[in-house]
Amino acid sequence: MDLPVSVLLFGITRDLTGQSAISISLPEHAKVGDMLSQLHQQFPALAGIRSLLVAVNGEYAESDQLLNQNDEIALIPPVSGG
Repeated sequence: MDLPVSVLLFGITRDLTGQSAISISLPEHAKVGDMLSQLHQQFPALAGIRSLLVAVNGEYAESDQLLNQNDEIALIPPVSGG
């Protein structure tokens, strides 16, 4: 059974993909790291972002966190400015 998830994109991640949100289908029991791997395959430019953080349901997530169908997932790029 597949796990459809929606990923919100901000900053450079939005610029690189040309989208503010992406829907992808992951295998059941997928983890954050699995999702990132699939996104890197689909959008190779994302792999070049060194400090990309992932938030799941408003909390920063590690790569081994399991994902669920209704999770709110966001890619948070590094922020610069002064």
